[in-house]
Amino acid sequence: EAVKELYGTVVDKVGDRPGGYTRILRTGLRLGDNASMCFIELVDFNDNITKSASASKSEGKKRTRRSRRGGGAAKAAAQQEAPATEETAQE
Repeated sequence: EAVKELYGTVVDKVGDRPGGYTRILRTGLRLGDNASMCFIELVDFNDNITKSASASKSEGKKRTRRSRRGGGAAKAAAQQEAPATEETAQE
């Protein structure tokens, strides 16, 4: 059954790819025995994922990466503005 699925449905969708048919995503360690676990998926096989990814790219939204530090530039700007407002309040 698995071979029929692989050489039937799967090869129709990803057969023209020159390579790189699978993607391995590490999910962490299993709690019971601390074994490494991962999620293995076929690249460009799931239509739902590829449609949503292409839709988000075509929308033209600008996506930025966020730092884990906590917004250094915004925090610095807020700190610079805070003393100026305190001085005007004291006068």
